[in-house]
Amino acid sequence: MSSLLDGATSERLPLASYYAEFETNYWRSADLGFWKLERQQTFKEPGYDSWEAFSRGDWKESLRLLEAGREEMTQYHQKGREHGFASRRIRVVEEPLSPYMQWELHALRVRAESGGPIHVIDADKVVQYESGGLLPEIYTLGSHVMYEAVYDERGVLEAARKYVDRDLILRCQRFIEELYRAGEPLLDWFDGHVAHLPPPPAQT
Repeated sequence: MSSLLDGATSERLPLASYYAEFETNYWRSADLGFWKLERQQTFKEPGYDSWEAFSRGDWKESLRLLEAGREEMTQYHQKGREHGFASRRIRVVEEPLSPYMQWELHALRVRAESGGPIHVIDADKVVQYESGGLLPEIYTLGSHVMYEAVYDERGVLEAARKYVDRDLILRCQRFIEELYRAGEPLLDWFDGHVAHLPPPPAQT
């Protein structure tokens, strides 16, 4: 999959431009919906209250904040359905889970329960596609635009690459959908792999 992006023309967007574009393009995704592939196992999300609580070791508060966002998340996905599309994600997981992944899977559980379908797939099932490196963090918005998240050395989002080649976007969307179909619904997987784990250690 990484080779599909090699040589592809993209535009690097600073975060402010990316956020503004994404919000506009997201609601124009009705033809194919929103498809996201998440591969890396550790990120930092400064500014996100639940992540901040997790990072400083306040696990109970982190989970409380995730629950506090449930209604807003439900409204977000309802708005997507009103626009005629759904948002689907495939999350690659490696076990044992990193502390970040343990937190993120709780966040994704709330998202899935709020109307955003999410599947998980074991990293062993995607290694065949990674001879050139880990799969990219990409997401397609309909058939007209795709973004690739760009992270700095700390794992903090610093920019995005924008792709508009329709053939490339469709190939990537089909690939993400294939992984999604090969995966397992997060809500079925969560209890056996995440729910029983003790709170992760502080990250700061």
